Amino acid sequence: MLYPNIRKQDPEIAGHLDQELKRQRDGLVMIPSENFASPSVLEAAGTVLTNKYAEGYPEKRYYTGNEFIDKIEQLAIDRAKKLFSAEHANVQPHSGSGANMECYAAVLKPGDTILGMDLAHGGHLTHGHPVNFSGQTYKFINYGVQKETERIDMDQVREIALKEKPKVLLSGATAYPRIIDFDAFASIAKEIGAYAMADISHIVGLCLSGDHPNPVPSHDIVMTTTTKTLRGPRSAIILSKIEDRINPDDKKNLAKKIDSQVFPGMQGGPLEHIIAAKAVAFEEALKPEFKEYQNQIARNAKQLAETLSENGLRLVSGGTDNHLILIDLTETGIGGKDGANALEESGIYTNFNMIPFDTRKPFNPSGIRLGTPALTSRRMKEKEMKTIGNWIATVLKDINNEELKAKTKQEVLDLTHSFPLYEEL
Repeated sequence: MLYPNIRKQDPEIAGHLDQELKRQRDGLVMIPSENFASPSVLEAAGTVLTNKYAEGYPEKRYYTGNEFIDKIEQLAIDRAKKLFSAEHANVQPHSGSGANMECYAAVLKPGDTILGMDLAHGGHLTHGHPVNFSGQTYKFINYGVQKETERIDMDQVREIALKEKPKVLLSGATAYPRIIDFDAFASIAKEIGAYAMADISHIVGLCLSGDHPNPVPSHDIVMTTTTKTLRGPRSAIILSKIEDRINPDDKKNLAKKIDSQVFPGMQGGPLEHIIAAKAVAFEEALKPEFKEYQNQIARNAKQLAETLSENGLRLVSGGTDNHLILIDLTETGIGGKDGANALEESGIYTNFNMIPFDTRKPFNPSGIRLGTPALTSRRMKEKEMKTIGNWIATVLKDINNEELKAKTKQEVLDLTHSFPLYEEL
């Protein structure tokens, strides 16, 4: 029986947990930033490690009783370094947003300039949006995509970088379906004497498998969350070079600057139960089958994109090179929120999203963002992507048809029962 103690002591919470598990099992989770962690990762995240306070780093704690905690965290560090071929890894950040804050603070002062991708063109809130700490603390200059191609123009990025001379050149995105030329970003950063930083939270698994270029060899700092394509717990890590290329004479090298901003700069006690779950996820990602899993994510995304296009839906940039797709609903006459809600009623979970040069408001923009990591975790392949793509297109073209949505929801249920989720639970 799942959650026997919760079920006994707090049946209300247990009931909600049961319903959420049922929702995940019975629907198609297609939000690109969501995935299904393995049972081993879930198990590690729910251990007695949550009881231990462990301020500091392995062998350098401010509390006693960390003998086994140190071994677990060091395993997470060593596995992360091996997995990414990284010189240094900090596994303590609680989240991607916090990790980005720590990366910035390690090499910048408030008011310093960063060049990053515009949120409206596929970037992230922490890449300089004015409502976020990043835009309020630092001077962000934005690059975006070209209107004609809806792709990043590296000549334009270089032109802006040469003019603005940012101290950090930031690459990475949350809603960009094409390859990011990390080597070109690194080259521009070196040309202007800036730190090269990449946020690969979405594409991390694809970077590891070779389905997308990997910035770790060429960049000073790389941040990634550990969920999404990596299938770990909801958390983050920071990878970096050891030496500070920009300020080699500083008393602290780059690795130490990052570590000191994570603790004691931004965080107190680390979440050691989540660090254990990260260690488990890294070990899983080191296995050969992880590469094939990532290859299938990419193949599924391409098939899904082709099917949506064949059904007359316009895709931003015309398709995808990674795990996600952006549908432009302008020609359908509906908003992204309207479309996403109709899909949810049909058992298909996506998120509404701004598209480049959007003319609609963010709360009901023109786009829908969807992806294939979670479906691939259920072992679905190209055949299922064709079926799902047809369902999505049919619903989006007739969002007020209640009979259609009910029929689709039943078909979705039949499909999900053929690809069971968390049978171990």
